[in-house]
Amino acid sequence: MDDTLKETALALQGEWGIQMPDSLSEEAILQLLADRVVVFLERGAETFYQLMYRLDISEKKLNAVLQDADVPGKIARLIFDRQMQKVKSRHENKMAPPVDDSELKW
Repeated sequence: MDDTLKETALALQGEWGIQMPDSLSEEAILQLLADRVVVFLERGAETFYQLMYRLDISEKKLNAVLQDADVPGKIARLIFDRQMQKVKSRHENKMAPPVDDSELKW
């Protein structure tokens, strides 16, 4: 499993309470996440929409997949893609380690 996928799985595990084995594929993560989405959908719309807002899932994208077949699977894909985007963004925006500026001191 590559590092980005592993970090995404760990983040989803923490946020969604999903137990993931070490050797996990994207498809398996999506299935576990879709199963968890069903639970949240059953709890009620308010809880579900609050979670989507917290995850910064676009309302436009969410409304589009609510009209499709396999709603839990499509929502799982939106959540997974958003989490991957966050992980990649963190990697790209990591600050460089501080430069040793001892030579610049007066």
